[in-house]
Amino acid sequence: MFRDPGRQVPTVHGAVAFRQLPEALRNVTYSGARHPGATTPECPSYAADGAAGVPGLAAPDPFDDLAGGANCQRYAYAVLRHFGLLIPPLRSAELWADERATHRVDRPRPLDLVLFDGGPADGRPPGYGAHVGVHLGPDQVLHLCREAGRPAVWRYADFAARPRYGRFLGAKRAGRAEGR
Repeated sequence: MFRDPGRQVPTVHGAVAFRQLPEALRNVTYSGARHPGATTPECPSYAADGAAGVPGLAAPDPFDDLAGGANCQRYAYAVLRHFGLLIPPLRSAELWADERATHRVDRPRPLDLVLFDGGPADGRPPGYGAHVGVHLGPDQVLHLCREAGRPAVWRYADFAARPRYGRFLGAKRAGRAEGR
């Protein structure tokens, strides 16, 4: 995790905070194929063996290119990156289990990641397939989903009203917990 001191947590919340994001973060289309860890052709900006296949060069950051769309995690991480918070490209179950780059919190603050799911599933780890959004403030979550097609700000009740998002799994904050 890295925090760029030049970017600040938004002081406005919800739709106002959303409107203040750069155009590139307001007009992303949903694409389930463009998720953390996706390889070409789904994510042409990602090359596991080096940049554009050139040996010895680091792979491009898979969150830099949102022009081809994103899923919820990829989008949430790009929003956090805009504010100087870097999260490794974790899928939802990995994010929920992670204790190196994030930690669980009881009450989300702006720019915390929030996870929703439909409840426990036999044979799957906690967080598997969970939907990830960014808490913007009281009762406001910025997220990207297939249903909306583009980034949207929903209330927690909007998630609870949908079976696939009906359970609030919890919140994760970038950085390690105090004392670790």
